[in-house]
Amino acid sequence: MIRELHLKRVGPAPEFNVEFADRLNLFTGDNGLGKTFLLDIAWWALTNTWAGDPAWPQRGNGVPSEISYHLEGKTGLTKEPTISRFDFAHQVWPRSKARPVMPGLVIYVRVDGSFSVWDPARNYWKAMQVKGVDQPDRPSAYHFKPENIWNGLEEERKVLCNGLIRDWVSWQNQPEQDDSSPFNLLSKVIEKLSPHPSEWMRPGKPTRVSIEDVRDIPTVELPYGSIPVTQASAGMKRILGLAYLLVWTWYEHSQASILLNQPPTDTIILLMDEVESHLHPQWQRTILPAMLNVATGLNEKIKTQVIASTHSPLALASIEPFFDENKDKLFLFTLDGTSVKLDEILWAKQGDVVGWLTSEVFELKQARSKEAEIAIEAAEAFMRFDTQNLPGNLKTKDQIHHELLRLLAGHDPFWPRWIVEGMEETK
Repeated sequence: MIRELHLKRVGPAPEFNVEFADRLNLFTGDNGLGKTFLLDIAWWALTNTWAGDPAWPQRGNGVPSEISYHLEGKTGLTKEPTISRFDFAHQVWPRSKARPVMPGLVIYVRVDGSFSVWDPARNYWKAMQVKGVDQPDRPSAYHFKPENIWNGLEEERKVLCNGLIRDWVSWQNQPEQDDSSPFNLLSKVIEKLSPHPSEWMRPGKPTRVSIEDVRDIPTVELPYGSIPVTQASAGMKRILGLAYLLVWTWYEHSQASILLNQPPTDTIILLMDEVESHLHPQWQRTILPAMLNVATGLNEKIKTQVIASTHSPLALASIEPFFDENKDKLFLFTLDGTSVKLDEILWAKQGDVVGWLTSEVFELKQARSKEAEIAIEAAEAFMRFDTQNLPGNLKTKDQIHHELLRLLAGHDPFWPRWIVEGMEETK
């Protein structure tokens, strides 16, 4: 797991300091303030690789750009932070030459539909020679574009992953199925990620979908019928891709651990950028709670650390019954003048989506359209006889009332407060 991350002159702020919680770490804030950037840095700290472009350092003043972090692995928490200072001469962030900490399996779910996986059994770098036997480097990590999830991943003529379509059907056709078989694990994970008991998903029978494609295509059974996974919606594909990657990562890690004669890891770190991406509100309301326990479907003893970004007030509301201040944290990016700040904020239940929208996290005055917000603020000012700064088109009672009729529903809770009969328009 990752415990601490400290940045100096890297990214949008002079300095970022984060102490991560054991289980759930939620990052929110406006666009462009650094949420994805922080996830990229966390991935690099955990894996010593970049999932995309390296973080770019700030320049000038002769002050070094620095990334330092604390990891916890099988041997416990590192005594000293690992520090990397950007090497401008070689344009790289130097990696530590010491034996790296094994933080666990790391899965990065990116907003564009791509995934990255780092496995301590398959991606851990080794010396080129072990006890006199030449041993080639292993892949630094597995990076999946959306098409690789479905059709497989190859590198230098080596098949690194068969892809969802082939693996799903292959797992389903295995003659012996027990609780630890990959197909049963996949079924469990898909069930946990389903949005609601009445909107369940489960694997169906493979089918052919085209005379030009000889593959059998997996299907999912839904309350209204069965569909090939290739015909699923964008949101459903994101969920199915996540379910597959979780199972594939754990299954292949378990197989590699057997070959290496070592026990599998007991930790999974999930990095998720914009957890609500492509998801209907039903799924936005279940995705974070599911992420907290989905790994237990793979192994009951496994520990999960989730580091996620979100813009969704519904996702935040969904976590209220499960948030534990001893194991979870909420962080907020804000723009203070011309400076970006990242702060841990005290957890407070807001009750519903409206509460979250009008909280310090989103800072909306009204959980409405901007036009309705302006009209209600004008109405409230009018009722206070504060008419000096009313908008030009909302100067009179009739103008305000007409605008409220245009914008508000008949059952809107503001109507009982709009009491102006007998009031003077000026005082």
